[in-house]
Amino acid sequence: MLKLLSRRVAAGAAMVAVSGMMGGAVLVGAAPAIAAPPQAAADATRGKVVFAKCAICHAVEPGKNKLGPTLAGAVGRKPASVPGFNYSPAMKANAKPWTPTQLDLYLTNPRQTVPGTKMIFAGLPQPADRAAVIAYLSNPAAAK
Repeated sequence: MLKLLSRRVAAGAAMVAVSGMMGGAVLVGAAPAIAAPPQAAADATRGKVVFAKCAICHAVEPGKNKLGPTLAGAVGRKPASVPGFNYSPAMKANAKPWTPTQLDLYLTNPRQTVPGTKMIFAGLPQPADRAAVIAYLSNPAAAK
């Protein structure tokens, strides 16, 4: 007879340990945790609603800089790369492309992620809000 000793998810793998009739614990299996990245489950329409907080300073139309640079095509783009926008030295030094993962990190706490950024926004603490905004930025036309 097998008895479940523990179940845990660590470092992206689900681990299950059981004990057998002889009393020894055995690792039964390790498999990748099945979870969609936050942006995969996000909704661009909801992202447009959340983006209203960002729209004070940013637009999603190409070439339309406001207090902040346009975010048209931001997903996958190199930071500080919008022509004609005056970026902070900190943002110019940021070499990490705006992947969904990097955007998620940045939108959590911009000033912590890129110390010295000019962006004064405190961030989006809710993962679902960040995922929705990233989905919207990935394809603004998908928002209803």
